Amino acid sequence: MPPGTSSTAPAETDASEPARPRYLPIGDYAVIGDGRSIALVSRFGSIDWWCVPRFDSDAVFARILDADLGGTFEIRPAGRFRARRRYLPRTNILETDFTAAGGVVRVVDFMPALTEAQKRTYPIAFREIVRRVRCIEGSVTLDVRIAARPQFGRRTPLVRRQRATRYTIEWGSHALHLVTNALLDTVTGTLVGRFSLHAGEQVDFALAYSPEAPADLPVLGNLDVIQRLTEEFWIDWAGACRSVGVYDDAVLRSALVLRLLTYAPSGAIIAAPTTSLPERVGGVRNWDYRFCWLRDAAFTIRAMLRLGYHLEAHAFARWLLYSTSVSHPALEPLYTIYGRTRTPERTLDYLDGYRGSRPVRVGNAAHRQFQLDVYGEVIDALTLYRRSGGEFDRDARRLLRGLARIIMARWPEPDDGIWEVRSGRAQHVHSKVMAWVGLHRAIELTRAGDLRLELEHLTRTRDAIRSWIFENGYNQALGAFTRTPGRDLDAALLVIPLVGFLPPDDPRVASTVDAIQRHLARAELVYRYLGPDRLPTGEGAFLICSFWLVEALARIGRLDEAQERFTRLLERRNDLGLLAEQIDPDTGEQLGNFPQAFSHIGLINAALTLAEYDARR
Repeated sequence: MPPGTSSTAPAETDASEPARPRYLPIGDYAVIGDGRSIALVSRFGSIDWWCVPRFDSDAVFARILDADLGGTFEIRPAGRFRARRRYLPRTNILETDFTAAGGVVRVVDFMPALTEAQKRTYPIAFREIVRRVRCIEGSVTLDVRIAARPQFGRRTPLVRRQRATRYTIEWGSHALHLVTNALLDTVTGTLVGRFSLHAGEQVDFALAYSPEAPADLPVLGNLDVIQRLTEEFWIDWAGACRSVGVYDDAVLRSALVLRLLTYAPSGAIIAAPTTSLPERVGGVRNWDYRFCWLRDAAFTIRAMLRLGYHLEAHAFARWLLYSTSVSHPALEPLYTIYGRTRTPERTLDYLDGYRGSRPVRVGNAAHRQFQLDVYGEVIDALTLYRRSGGEFDRDARRLLRGLARIIMARWPEPDDGIWEVRSGRAQHVHSKVMAWVGLHRAIELTRAGDLRLELEHLTRTRDAIRSWIFENGYNQALGAFTRTPGRDLDAALLVIPLVGFLPPDDPRVASTVDAIQRHLARAELVYRYLGPDRLPTGEGAFLICSFWLVEALARIGRLDEAQERFTRLLERRNDLGLLAEQIDPDTGEQLGNFPQAFSHIGLINAALTLAEYDARR
């Protein structure tokens, strides 16, 4: 497949059997959203994940975590069919064509996205999913089932028909409001219906969430206007994206994913909109990713600035300044979308888990870890913000001074590391590299007059960290920087030339890249590290590491090899251009929470680096 084309081109999937599997492959999903919540839509026409009112709220549809209890909103032909889907160009509006025996129907799925000024003229519901079904040719019989199961399947709601076109789905003080011109029946907390559409006929569904009454309810007569304004909203936003030539479509789709993962009221960018999609099917590494990791900050801001999205990059930086000031002087690895520091972890043991992958977790206990590299990441991110015209007030300067002092005081300590393993702390070489980066950037800010720190102390400590890394972190026999002193490779060390710790022409950079390719790579895919038996740990290959390898190869002068790897990585995306956290090299199956911000950030930065080095050549 040509690079960059699959994210908007329609792709056909074989869904010819009327009985769908209990669990679909993770990569079979599309996403729609409005900058506050996200829904996952399957190729079978079912919405199998939706948390309201925010990314990190309880799910009302969670079929991806329990096929029986989770709940779903399904629209599909009654018999055999084929599905062909795409995003409308330069938007997050999903269009799926179902070809059945008697004809073709088209389902358009989106969440309204309007400017604040437009919302005053065209009031929209607090949260809303719009599904528009139109018969394109022939005649097709459709089945509809709306089984909301709030609080991750714990509640079966009360479903009532209010009038000819309105239904309510109620639990406690909360409600979903459905407006439709289809006639539905109620069966134990579920709305069901079967109807036929002939060419030119259309049925609309608008499902809205309201946390309180009175609520702004959807109006069917406004949906043409709402859809047009939503399409214009996305096209206008996409128009600001910098061109990178042959990779334009792939980069833009990844940028649109990041925009969906951005919580509009605060500017925070979550790692993924899902929880507990497994790193290995049937395994226990099932984490809640509906939070914002500080580690992603520098790479995210770098990607946004390079694409031309300065407003988004600066909004994220301001969220970063606010959230880290709350826990100052210490940092936690992850924060909520509002910058809060506690994300207590619990398990939902009544849920089956994706294909039996248990436990299902809500919250993330990684917030208790000490991750030294995060301090360097935050200083690096805020330095990028400052270089791009951002301003530091007194509190921001105080925060940065505090972060630099913590690095100087604590850099010799063991930490939990970038991969957040729960096996205890160690002297992680990557963490020391990022501590060096943090002090190197602090020196830059001090020399520019932004910080008041003692340059001699900063420089002496930075150089001491560098000496420690050279003495303890490089294995001469292996010819590579290692995960901990003298032991094992770590794909995170591919960032060494990316963050400027060593120049790309240093022979230790090239030898580390070669060692990682030999021991951690499977074709274009790269594992994070090896297990104790020196074999892959059973999880999939990590996509951000695979994109880091592309960047590292380009920087050390192996551009053709980098481009070839990148093209193959683009072919690993699903038919809509979306990526999870990991991929199983043997089956090609996507693994982990979906879609994953870090994977799409890696794609963007790799594409921009390839474009930059290709232009130099």
